[in-house]
Amino acid sequence: MPPSIPDPAAQGAPEASEDVAFSPHLAGASILVVDDEPGMRNFLVRMLQTRCRHVAEAADVAAASRLLEAAPFDLIILDNIMAGRTGLQWLEELRGSGFYRDVILITAFADLETAITALRAGAADFVLKPFRSNQILNAIARCLDRGRLMRENFVLRRELKAMPGAAAPLMAGDSVSTRAVRAMIERVGPMPSTVLITGESGTGKEVTARALHAVSARAAKPFVPVNCAAIAPEIIESELFGHLKGAFTGAASSREGLFFYAQGGTLFLDEVGELPPAMQSKLLRVIEDRKVRPVGAEREIPVDVRLVAATNANLTAQVAAGRFRQDLYYRLNVVNIHLAPLRERPEDVAPLAHLFIAELSARLGVPPLDLTEPVLAFLTRYPWPGNVRELRNVIERSLILGDFPRDVVPEGAAEEEDAPGTALDAVEKAHMLKVLAEAGGNRAEAARRLKVSRKTLDRKLKAWNG
Repeated sequence: MPPSIPDPAAQGAPEASEDVAFSPHLAGASILVVDDEPGMRNFLVRMLQTRCRHVAEAADVAAASRLLEAAPFDLIILDNIMAGRTGLQWLEELRGSGFYRDVILITAFADLETAITALRAGAADFVLKPFRSNQILNAIARCLDRGRLMRENFVLRRELKAMPGAAAPLMAGDSVSTRAVRAMIERVGPMPSTVLITGESGTGKEVTARALHAVSARAAKPFVPVNCAAIAPEIIESELFGHLKGAFTGAASSREGLFFYAQGGTLFLDEVGELPPAMQSKLLRVIEDRKVRPVGAEREIPVDVRLVAATNANLTAQVAAGRFRQDLYYRLNVVNIHLAPLRERPEDVAPLAHLFIAELSARLGVPPLDLTEPVLAFLTRYPWPGNVRELRNVIERSLILGDFPRDVVPEGAAEEEDAPGTALDAVEKAHMLKVLAEAGGNRAEAARRLKVSRKTLDRKLKAWNG
């Protein structure tokens, strides 16, 4: 058993000789201390209040429950033996109600069976009283680092899956509209307001959302993109809000939702116009209350997430047709950033093409291609129905082949208005069929990788098959 602390309330920060784990995430953490001993609460609060963003305390689980309903916490330090319900009983109740954050159980009376029960109930760590400040600080550091690592790994796995169809950089460009978008991002990004990004498919809505996140105070926290059109209607609530074990057939274990992975950061809802009506109502309530209810849970859980939504649909028309809730539209459209199609800003084609060649040649490990005047003239004249994404795909395909398609710069192309569409349509077709083959013929997965809607892919495949 660790050495005893004569008077925990009198103890301050750990001595320099003590080995305290350093957690880079402690300074931004919000921690709840639950203990019926005033001396222990005072000791923990005094030790933590200079080290983390926020510390709250409660003398019993009833007071702690009220605090949890009012604000999100990253970690709970929970005493086991208290009047009324024990810490273990409350912990089981928390896990059963959908609370996913880490809990460190502390107790002066414990044996191996209690420790095993605590871990089975969902405790992240188990610390015996009396303890020194370095012991509890090390336990806190482990929990915060492990939790952050799990969330980062989850987000990175989603990023890696999205890489084959990654959105193209939008910020490169000299057109008036692109400069206006950059100015809007700089102005709106640092604010907490919800933003709705509109524009045709492939104009760079996700990149704009990432830019908003990057210039905000949330830049160090996760950016979690969600393609609402790519998630089946029957599971989208579970994907966004999480679920409890046994909440529905196939729910073998509890799972956090995307709102929880985006905690403290930005949740990007792409194709928000594709949300089912029932989910629109639930999202509206989340925006209004800043709380989510996991599927199967009895209580709501506070969340701290900035929402950025995007759509290529005309939401005003959808509202008029009764397909999208008017109140949700107004909640999302606090600030609107509209992205013009590439055909309306030809000045951006050359900067984007140069950027893509530099980026993709390095990633593919192939020599860059020269953008000659005839090639640039061709690319600038082409109407780009697929917008920036189509330009990126053309550059990638050309780099893989080692040259631009022969008919991209046909002799006399400046006078041949029909040549551009023919050449680039062929490149687009080859690229989309290649991605579809890599996805094993799974159209939903291919559409996700290509960053286009399933409807778009189906329409093109139908046209190509006659």
